[in-house]
This record gives sequence, C-alpha cells and structure tokens, in this order.
Amino acid sequence: MAITKQKKEEIVSKMSDIVSNAKTLVFAKFTGLTVAEQNEMRRALRAQDVGYTVAKKSLMRRAFDKANFAGTAPTLVGETAVAYGADELAPARELAVFVKKFPEHLVFAGGVFGGSYVDAAMIKSIAAIPGMQTLRAQFVHIINSPLQKLAVVIDQVASKKEQA
Repeated sequence: MAITKQKKEEIVSKMSDIVSNAKTLVFAKFTGLTVAEQNEMRRALRAQDVGYTVAKKSLMRRAFDKANFAGTAPTLVGETAVAYGADELAPARELAVFVKKFPEHLVFAGGVFGGSYVDAAMIKSIAAIPGMQTLRAQFVHIINSPLQKLAVVIDQVASKKEQA
C-alpha cells in the first residue's frame, strides 16, 4: 500500500525533528530481526534515552539533506533504521550491544557524528569509547597508582628498618 503525501510529509517532519535535536545519528542495517528481538532492543535503547526509528530511506534522505551535514552520506542499502540521542556516544554504544548480540541480523551502516557523515568503521570506534563513569574511574586509577606504589615502597622500607 502506498503512503499518502500527507503521511510522507509527517515522516519527513518527524525525521527533521530527530535530526535537529540529536547530537549523534547511527544508521543500522537490519535484516531478519524478529519482532521480539526488535522489541527487546527498543526497550533497552529507550531505557538509555536512545531513540530508534525506521523510515523509508528516500524520506530519511530528505530530512538529512535539509540538515546540510558535512561530508558524503553513506550508501544506505536494504532495511535501515536510525538510532539517535542527545548524548554523543550513547546511540553508537548502546546499539553496539545489539550488533554483537545479533551479528547476522544487525550491522552498522554509518552515521552522523559532530555534524558530519561518518562511515561504519568510525561508528564502531565511537561505540568502543567507554562511558563517562568508566573514564572517570580509569582516570582516578591512573592518578592513584603512583601514590599507591609509593606507599608500598615506604611500607617496605619501614618494615626492613624495623627488622634491622
């Protein structure tokens, strides 16, 4: 059944709102995902404040063309979905969980990061960046490590002097 012109305009309007409000867009090619798998994925993404929508590629392109992103848009082939969010890393990171879980059904196809189009390899590398809490914990560990080693050395020197 064909989509009416009014419905197409609504879809383009919705996609334009998504494009203007999201900091990062991740395109994902999905094939053969069951309804249960998609519902599971949508629930998990929604819990992390990541949106997930599917629309016709031609209608998505209209919204992306209005946004004037830098670079060349990746070629979208097959069934394509868009994950988006206000956090710059969350859409890629959260969708990566399901790309690993359903590797034969879900694949990164590119995206928009920092106002320009990026390819699937860049989206994979963005998805590999740990969350802010993890980065803070790693930073504290790096700062704390020399102090901890110094404390161990001082303790060893003190114990040797006590034995002598």
